[in-house]
Amino acid sequence: MSSELRYTANTQLEHLHARYTGTGHADLTKYEWLTHQHRDTLSSIVGHPTLTSYLAIADGEAVGRVKFEMTERMLQPCGPPPPKDD
Repeated sequence: MSSELRYTANTQLEHLHARYTGTGHADLTKYEWLTHQHRDTLSSIVGHPTLTSYLAIADGEAVGRVKFEMTERMLQPCGPPPPKDD
């Protein structure tokens, strides 16, 4: 019975990772985790019109301009990735 529970737990975990890509795994680096967090925040702001309007008013910009800048920042929200050591 314990093998069935283990199989079920692993299947559920894999399903969650497939559904929510930003949940991470054991080999996730700090840079990757921060990138996921920043992209989630930016997409939430773009996806909620009231937040986008609030930022547009605070910055004195048009709403479309704020959306454009947010989506552009999603490409590399934390800058270029650090060099990898082999």
